Amino acid sequence: MLFVFLTIVTQIGGIVYVLSMIISKKLKWKSKFKSISVFITCYVITSLFLVPLIAPIFGREKVTHTDGIQPSNYLTTVLNRNYVTPELNDVLLKTEKALKGSGIEISYLDANFPFINKFPLLPHLSHNDGKKIDISLIYETKNGVITSKQRSVSGYGVFENPKSNEYNQIHKCLESGYFQYDYPKYVSFGNINKELVFSEKGTKKLIQAILRNKDLGKLFIEPHLKKRMNLTHYKIRYHGCRAVRHDDHIHIQLH
Repeated sequence: MLFVFLTIVTQIGGIVYVLSMIISKKLKWKSKFKSISVFITCYVITSLFLVPLIAPIFGREKVTHTDGIQPSNYLTTVLNRNYVTPELNDVLLKTEKALKGSGIEISYLDANFPFINKFPLLPHLSHNDGKKIDISLIYETKNGVITSKQRSVSGYGVFENPKSNEYNQIHKCLESGYFQYDYPKYVSFGNINKELVFSEKGTKKLIQAILRNKDLGKLFIEPHLKKRMNLTHYKIRYHGCRAVRHDDHIHIQLH
């Protein structure tokens, strides 16, 4: 069960676990922490050095970190969920360049695992080919100052709900029996920075910068936010009730 869990969460964790158990048994070091210490050491070495060397064979590389592109939560990188194709990395870098001087940074969430197409990055339905990545919404202070801070520990699960006069796709999906539609509320791992509010202006600028990339295939965001920000581009699509709601993040993907 541990092998399966580690494989599901990190892709490489199960294999590293088995190897670490073999190494641990051969070590004469006596300690109740021996097994966990060997596993952590093996996992860190594999993630930091081996995986980045092997990933390009599968057409993937780490998301490039710059002053304007950072993970919303570094657990994403620890779990090897930060790999994309070079083309998607290029989209992110071009978007960062287009946003220069705006104060808007790209905070990314889950991308893809480093190896093997069609290997599922649960709980996502489509993050399995290096061509998809989730990006955080933009928030601002009550005084209108844009910030890179988020409203949940994981980056998911704190929603910008429809207003009373906006179309409520969430209610429609839940009412139709798609119980999983708002499940990200269970994986927020805690609400933070509660004083921040959704930045309509900042998020719209971010989306418009993303849309300038010709390699972009689709961008998913909840319908009420699309309408609220007066966005009409044909590449902005609705993801369907079988997925999860997208008013806590933006999903982008290549053709």
